[in-house]
Amino acid sequence: MECDKGSGKFESKNHSEWPENISHVCRLQSGFELLDAGFFNDSKMLEIEKGAKELSIPIIRANRKLIASVNGGLHNPSHLVFNPEWSHEKTQLTSKTFSYPSVSGVQRPKSEEDIAFMSILELGHLIKTKQITSEELVGIFLKRLKRYNPVLESVVTFTEELAYKQAKEADQLLAKGVYLGPLHGIPYGLKDIIAVPKYKTTWGSKSFKDQVLEIEAWVYKRLKYAGAVLVAKLVTGSLAYDDIWFGGRTRNPWNIEEYSTGSSAGPAACTSAGMVPFAIGSETAGSITYPAARCGVTALCPTFGTVGRTGVLSLSDSLDKLGPFCRSAADCTIVLDAIRGKDPDDISSRDINLLDPFSVDITKLTVGYIDDAEMEVVHVLQSKGVNMIPFKLNYTVESAQGILNFTMDVDMLAHFDEWQRSGLDDEYEAQDQWPLELRRARVIPAVDYIQAQRARGKLIQEVRASFKVDAFVGNATDWERVCIGNLVGMPVIVVPTGFKKILDPPSNDTRRRTTITTGIYAPPEHDHIALALAMAYQSVTDHHKQRPPIDDLGPNDSVPNPRAKGHTSFDIEA
Repeated sequence: MECDKGSGKFESKNHSEWPENISHVCRLQSGFELLDAGFFNDSKMLEIEKGAKELSIPIIRANRKLIASVNGGLHNPSHLVFNPEWSHEKTQLTSKTFSYPSVSGVQRPKSEEDIAFMSILELGHLIKTKQITSEELVGIFLKRLKRYNPVLESVVTFTEELAYKQAKEADQLLAKGVYLGPLHGIPYGLKDIIAVPKYKTTWGSKSFKDQVLEIEAWVYKRLKYAGAVLVAKLVTGSLAYDDIWFGGRTRNPWNIEEYSTGSSAGPAACTSAGMVPFAIGSETAGSITYPAARCGVTALCPTFGTVGRTGVLSLSDSLDKLGPFCRSAADCTIVLDAIRGKDPDDISSRDINLLDPFSVDITKLTVGYIDDAEMEVVHVLQSKGVNMIPFKLNYTVESAQGILNFTMDVDMLAHFDEWQRSGLDDEYEAQDQWPLELRRARVIPAVDYIQAQRARGKLIQEVRASFKVDAFVGNATDWERVCIGNLVGMPVIVVPTGFKKILDPPSNDTRRRTTITTGIYAPPEHDHIALALAMAYQSVTDHHKQRPPIDDLGPNDSVPNPRAKGHTSFDIEA
């Protein structure tokens, strides 16, 4: 038996022990090499093993028993809190509420289809002027959710009883002269990692598909207090990873032969298809930006810490964020205003001093554009008086993705330690996703996790030093940039900017399209700038108002039928 370290380093007076002990040392060596610690000699490895058994493992097991017996990271969050703030100057908090633009003269459309694609402000005006009731809106959107879900596979649970209860309360308040604001009576959906009492919170996973968490998530509370009405729990990829979940795989309404991508698959698809006026999703690394870009909706990934996460599945304590999927940047601003603020049970959330996006003077801003920016956005903002200049984000860190993977995977494994140890990862819907990543995470040493956080700190310093503009425009789905944005904690808004032909169209007359989007990035705690720029762009363009062709695909164009092996034309009466 041979071992790279050579048995000459191992000494024993009893020669009969050599083969067994040499074999044991070789196994130790293999383990240490997995941890990139193969520099220890045999005696030191045995010494470390003895110390681990006598000292470290009892502590590890005690900690695991104390705080890691429940999956999901809903309790006992890490107290190593990440703060993305760049300025150390203390500023006085301004008013909690933004000054929303007034809407007048909006009349109720005759078509339910037209109602379904109205903005939050327009729907709010219809409710406030009693042209429509919240109960009527709930009926319209539930009908659409049930109609299109069989093809899009974007809904986990219909919260119909709760929706009509909340809608009735909203209508009764209005009858008494009480108006809660622009979200009063407006239906919406929640990504199914967000807990709502009495309803399943499945996390998209067959391991948890019957789970009911009697927790009222902070973001749900905020929306309830604003008068919004929950109509459905929407698809999350299994354990918030991509678009595959225990019930299928969510599709893109603009091209339903392809999938929505990103774990906020349901919020993106449902908002795009006019199944909800808005939805709440989450991002750890691309789960807002990717599905928003694929499905052609406006979505905001806010500054880390802006929105409280109590009652929400945790992947990474220093990366997870909640944000809105909407028809427009103005709608995103309204929803953000309702859900932002300090969550008393989330130690990472903060009261951030955001200025009113509706009041930002964009002519005083200098905005960069990088090589992959959509130039139409650059030209439109320039025509609106914004100083647009070429820009490059400079940093020396070799792999932002590597830092993010170490951070996210180790944090996630801490939240699903019991899940992995009990073998539930074998039931996971896509074995090349979390199961593979979390098995690798098991052998990342603590010291190298901390080194990754130090590298993250260096990245933050370098990004801050090179951020010489008020914001910049660039591709929202460039993976390295997605990693950088999440590691730094900076906000980005995804903005639809047009369409192009799909590859390999099923017919010459297909109306399916590939959406084109861009991202507007701002420094941490400057979400108002990104929102103001996006609103300025959308004030003179209509890409965000386009409707996917789910009812009008084109002659001889077919869609997948989830109940059959082949394809069939879509039954619009379903």
